Amino acid sequence: MKTLMRLLRGDQGATAAEFALVLPLLLILIFGIIDGGRFLWEFNEAQKATQMGVRYAVVTDPVASGLSSYSFAITDGITQGNAVPTANFDSATCGSTGTCACVGGGICDSIGRDGTEFQGIVDRMAAIYPAIAANNVQVIYKNVGLGFAGNPDGPDVSALVTVRLTGLNFYPITCLVFPCSIAMPDFAASLTLEDASNNGEDPPIAN
Repeated sequence: MKTLMRLLRGDQGATAAEFALVLPLLLILIFGIIDGGRFLWEFNEAQKATQMGVRYAVVTDPVASGLSSYSFAITDGITQGNAVPTANFDSATCGSTGTCACVGGGICDSIGRDGTEFQGIVDRMAAIYPAIAANNVQVIYKNVGLGFAGNPDGPDVSALVTVRLTGLNFYPITCLVFPCSIAMPDFAASLTLEDASNNGEDPPIAN
């Protein structure tokens, strides 16, 4: 009887029991801090990759093939030196498959999709953030009134080029045990189209 009473009153295992209760909360806190840092790191990588993608896009041949060679002065009869109206060309949106969705006039019959140039953009972006795949990338060429019809040195439309990055997910450490993911926001970066010609050479990757 005395032995039973001593066992009931004993507190030798109290510390272990309290630690067992606190341990799950402690692990959640530690993994939460680690995942918070990982999320910010991957967010920054995705943002920088988008900026690199648009920089690459404005100095190489357009994914919207035909944009750089179409003459609005000759084909559409726009007076040389005048800006190209959006009625003649508004935008071209190019994704990972199919053709570029074009909004505008006759140029839309001449615009195709250059898969090699599109993949070049994806590869440059993936060099910074390897999680990026072709179906995460979209390239948009928008007429904002820059350039002029009959330009002998480049495309008639100096389009605003936007590279969008969508559909990415972040996988916390806890997802190794319980399958889960967090949808990352969309990213976008824009620059004005430059020479629109890589002359057979790809620009170097900026640090």
